[in-house]
Amino acid sequence: MTAGLSNNTADLGRKYRRQRRVKSGLLYMIAFVVLFLMISPYLYMLMQSLATWREVDRVFIPSSFTLRSYRWLLLGGEFAVPQPWLRALGNSALVTTVVTVSRVITAAMVGYALSVLSFRGRRGIHDFILFQMFYPGIILLVPMFLLIRNLGLYDTYWAMIVPGLVSAWAIFMYTNFFRSIPKELIEAARIDGAGEMRIIFRVMLPMARSITMVIFLFLFMERWIELLWDMIVVRDPTLRTLNVLLATMFGPYGGYPGPLYAGGVLLTFPILLLFIIFSRKFVKGVSLIISS
Repeated sequence: MTAGLSNNTADLGRKYRRQRRVKSGLLYMIAFVVLFLMISPYLYMLMQSLATWREVDRVFIPSSFTLRSYRWLLLGGEFAVPQPWLRALGNSALVTTVVTVSRVITAAMVGYALSVLSFRGRRGIHDFILFQMFYPGIILLVPMFLLIRNLGLYDTYWAMIVPGLVSAWAIFMYTNFFRSIPKELIEAARIDGAGEMRIIFRVMLPMARSITMVIFLFLFMERWIELLWDMIVVRDPTLRTLNVLLATMFGPYGGYPGPLYAGGVLLTFPILLLFIIFSRKFVKGVSLIISS
């Protein structure tokens, strides 16, 4: 009798483990398919940028790889003059870095004020920021353009920088995070003689390092891929960002998809590099946001 019960228990155990392996295998297969669907456009773009021109858009994995599209893109070809790709890359890096750093700093300061300090109108400012997050920015496109032109900033770097110096979303994120920091730490810093600015940059921001990384990466990606505004406010070819230069390529480069794919790779590479470098802090920051 005991032996029979033991055999039944062992059979149930083996059946349970087998079912568990099957379920795990199905989950891994589903995860693999979803991951492949997500990264396949980037893989396709990379493969086509390295493919020979007779195989572009004809095969997923080319039979041989070449850098001809990149050379044609950077040095020009028989039907196109060289484009200022390095300068456009520098323009994108300059504008994106200035805007992103400004957004992080201003968001930390405003978020600290809204979460820690007590002053009249704090609730109204907080509600206005929430309203700005859901307000369609495209509606302000024409008024913002007229304002930039009247200020004499049209066709300058400032035209691309000034409208994006503050981010309502970043302020909202910092406000919620700073509210979770114990008030005792802030009071202790004040007792030690620290002013509000010193508390922000020496106490609050170091504690918000992970969430700052998330905010920085999202803001960087948002500004890096900006196209419409840059095309409207800048006409000087030497001030064009990488996005604008890539968009203007569809005319002279329309019959040469290889260089277009190469331009897409150049546009994507900085974002991919940043994510690889800061991926651990990014995941930690996202987990912190979800838990809070």
